[in-house]
Amino acid sequence: MELLHTDKKNDVLNAMIKIIDRERDNIIKANKQDLDAFDKDDQALYDRLVVNNAKVDGMIQAITEVREQDDPVGATISDMTLDTGLQITNKTAPFGTIMIIYESRPDVTIEAAVLAFKANNKILLKGGKEAINSNLILEKCWHEALEENGLSKDWIKLLHLKREETQEFLRNPTEKIDLIVPRGGERLIKFVKDHATCAVLISGRGNNFLYVSKGADWEKAVKVIINAKTDKISGCNALDKVLIDKNISNYEAKVTALQKILEHVGVSLVVDKKIGQILTKETQIPNEDTWYEEFLAMKLLVAEVDGLDEAIETINKYSGGHSSTIITENKNEAASFMQEIDSAAVYHNASTRFTDGGQMGVGAELAISTDKLHHRGPLGLKQLVTNKYYVFGDGHVRV
Repeated sequence: MELLHTDKKNDVLNAMIKIIDRERDNIIKANKQDLDAFDKDDQALYDRLVVNNAKVDGMIQAITEVREQDDPVGATISDMTLDTGLQITNKTAPFGTIMIIYESRPDVTIEAAVLAFKANNKILLKGGKEAINSNLILEKCWHEALEENGLSKDWIKLLHLKREETQEFLRNPTEKIDLIVPRGGERLIKFVKDHATCAVLISGRGNNFLYVSKGADWEKAVKVIINAKTDKISGCNALDKVLIDKNISNYEAKVTALQKILEHVGVSLVVDKKIGQILTKETQIPNEDTWYEEFLAMKLLVAEVDGLDEAIETINKYSGGHSSTIITENKNEAASFMQEIDSAAVYHNASTRFTDGGQMGVGAELAISTDKLHHRGPLGLKQLVTNKYYVFGDGHVRV
């Protein structure tokens, strides 16, 4: 796709803001068709599917934030002239074509597209069948904004492919794809990795841990646990596992008190054998697979550890590499935890729910990457570019 001037891209975004606001009622009406056809047994997926006035406002806000950010394309990373006289400039450049595969979440049709477009990338959107009506009207809005500004609809395109067709497209794409981002659960991620023939950036899986140290302020710990677990169970930044240091003062009383508080807010527990000796009525962990599981439900695993080293070892073994937090008043202990935990985001005395582009100052995000290449954490506008070297000579040859 051609390299667009910043003003042209922002003109499209301005048009899109007006169109979405104008079509607000129709967007919500289309979403209701999806909601009516959805099996509400999967509460987390249902929550992600909902589009209401607040969600539409969020879409508009996301576009506005991206419009206000600097254009990430063409920024100089380095510029030097060598002893040979060669001038070498390294600049940011678009990826080319990005494909995102996602379940539910019609707002991704806005956020992913606005970020890719502002970074001068073409984007292929493969939403789930459960959000088809919502995504179709949002694609129509994008196409109106593009055509209003004299641009091809191909910049932002919704793919209408069944599972088998998607599999074939990944193996033998009908056009060059430079990056694929699967945003969803483990099954979706595995499906994409098994069949894709280009670079894949992994996103979406949580399985986040919180460690309550013996140096923790217990009231802070409870406050953070409740927020991280219950604020939004469908979020990939929701809390799944709590490790409690057995050396904390009044250990058994605090564990029992935590159980009652969690029970009061509707959270069910699974516990290890040691916690199970205190909380005898709770379900014990059935097998090791539970440690790897992202719950996406009002469910929490609580286990005992003996000190910081065991907590770090446990988290690094089982977590999804997304978000981990330590509750402690000991800053040295917190520093050790944050350095040694292998997660995209590490926290001291704060909820994992902050692993979000908007909450971390990035703005709208394409996804939360748990990969280490080319970026880890929220994928915002600045992360949707690669780089290119410009080398200027005067008949130079290598000898």
